[in-house]
Amino acid sequence: MSHVRAVHKFARISATKVRPFADLIRGKTAGQAEQELKYIHNRGARMLEKVLKSAVANAEDKGARNPEGLIIAEARVDGGPMIKRSQARARGMSYMIRRRTAHIHVAVDAPEVA
Repeated sequence: MSHVRAVHKFARISATKVRPFADLIRGKTAGQAEQELKYIHNRGARMLEKVLKSAVANAEDKGARNPEGLIIAEARVDGGPMIKRSQARARGMSYMIRRRTAHIHVAVDAPEVA
């Protein structure tokens, strides 16, 4: 069995906001995971859903049959680089504003892919 991947790098969302949804879909079929993510009202779920659809489309492009039945082998969210800004505070101090990014990885098992 080979893995077919899709990655969204430098997604402008914190990795901790997307990780629970990656844990939710790991090990399920692509169709079942897509149905679950569709009804979750969350921005991180939308991003993960797009990456999942991309991974399924990549597998279909490589010749996999039954794209809805593909099993999600890997759903991982890693932290990306932070965009750092400083905000002026009282008495001449400044606080760092860390705008976090994430790398969203999804891989599906495609047994028929050559």
